[in-house]
Amino acid sequence: MSGSDEHGTPIEVEALQLGVKPRELTDRMHEIVKKLFELWEISFDNYTRTESPVHKEFVKEFFMKLYNNGYIITREDEVPYCPKDKIYLPDRFIIGTCPYCGYDKARGDQCENCGRLLEPRLLINPRCAICGSKPIWVRTKHWYLDLTKLEDRVRKYVEENTALPENAKQMSLGMLKEGLRPRAITRDNKWGGIEAPPFPGADDKTIYVWFEAVLGYVSATIEYFRNRG
Repeated sequence: MSGSDEHGTPIEVEALQLGVKPRELTDRMHEIVKKLFELWEISFDNYTRTESPVHKEFVKEFFMKLYNNGYIITREDEVPYCPKDKIYLPDRFIIGTCPYCGYDKARGDQCENCGRLLEPRLLINPRCAICGSKPIWVRTKHWYLDLTKLEDRVRKYVEENTALPENAKQMSLGMLKEGLRPRAITRDNKWGGIEAPPFPGADDKTIYVWFEAVLGYVSATIEYFRNRG
């Protein structure tokens, strides 16, 4: 089971640069990728896409369960916005200097040099990754996965999991030692692809691609068996 991961800011930005709609770009790329797999004689029981109605339905149901069980909280936050490109700058589209190691091309979500998890506000001299201009900060409401409520269960899972490679286990335990923090699962970008409603009041938001795309392996399996009746 697999599929084309079609959502997020990188696709929105590339579509802007090419002068096409994001869906037009992903339609084209999906067909190219499918064709390449056929040429390489790689076959799937189901090769689908995150624009699939089955995937969208499953993702919304999944997050509503989290919401109803008390794992989703809301916060008002200041997020970076590029006035030149007229686009919100999610984690990967704002760069600056890492406050921990001094690497000058750290992204807003993680420093690729030292591996530390970051937030855009932590960056020194932040700039837009598209045009290089200085962003402004705009107040907005977002929905967060409250990982603090899951920390003990995640730690137990990591410690007792015999299938995890040792380096993955130690890296995960290192993150847990620092303490898990709530992470935003919504974005202000137009091409998140999946609307953040079902959350009440989230009409102008989309679900962050990193929380949504990985669920595609589950929705692809659901879609496969639905197609088989």
